[in-house]
Amino acid sequence: MELVIASGLASANYWRDVWRYRELLYFLAWRDLAVRYKQTAIGVAWALLRPALTMMVFVLFRRLMGAERGGVPDVLFVLAAVLPWQFFANALGDASTSVINNTNLVSKVYFPRLLIPLAAVATAFIDFLITLTLLGAVMLWLGFPPTWTLIALPPFIALTAALATGIGFCIAALNVKFRDFRYVVPFIIQVGLFISPIAFSSANMPDRWLPLYAMNPLVGIIDGFRWAILGGVTPIDPLTLGSSIAITAATLVMGTWYFRRVERGFADVI
Repeated sequence: MELVIASGLASANYWRDVWRYRELLYFLAWRDLAVRYKQTAIGVAWALLRPALTMMVFVLFRRLMGAERGGVPDVLFVLAAVLPWQFFANALGDASTSVINNTNLVSKVYFPRLLIPLAAVATAFIDFLITLTLLGAVMLWLGFPPTWTLIALPPFIALTAALATGIGFCIAALNVKFRDFRYVVPFIIQVGLFISPIAFSSANMPDRWLPLYAMNPLVGIIDGFRWAILGGVTPIDPLTLGSSIAITAATLVMGTWYFRRVERGFADVI
């Protein structure tokens, strides 16, 4: 039997290796989830407490500012925006530091490194599924039953995950060489919280600012979540939705390309 070692073979079989190592993705996600809530007093309840506290702060802000309610309770209006934001922020924050947090694994064993940030996004997705129970409880408490528009929620969830994954790939790769990015990402997330339509509605945005406003890909995502959860009460602007889809697709392609381009050198510089 003749063994042939050809250059570029790993690249040619890369996506096949990603599928072959899929069980590692499950293991990494489960490990991250277990470590996150290990030896905590209230365990996975933290996944509910964080969005609940964020919601309370923005509800108070809306009431102090005298924002229009538009027939939707403030609690539900804000929570419908907090859920996708929290999912995106957690996924991006975890994915951006995932490679450097797994230094020993990267430097000793071969596997597609793309699985590491993917596992971080998967962990954030599990947290997001837990927070959906909070949404269900609030809707039940307020007597606000879901409508047929809820069937549009999964595509918007997928869009949120894709956006966090694409940006996470890029920053995770940059973090290996430039550790400064670990300090930049929390600042970006904090700023993004205030320029996204969480405490306000996109319908209140002046037309002259709409093109610039639409460059934030989370605008279309959050508006889509609100539309799906609130039964179409809040509108979706085609410009912001189209911009979110286009930016997410471009970010995912570019992030994947850049990560794959530099991942071979991770073990040398990490």
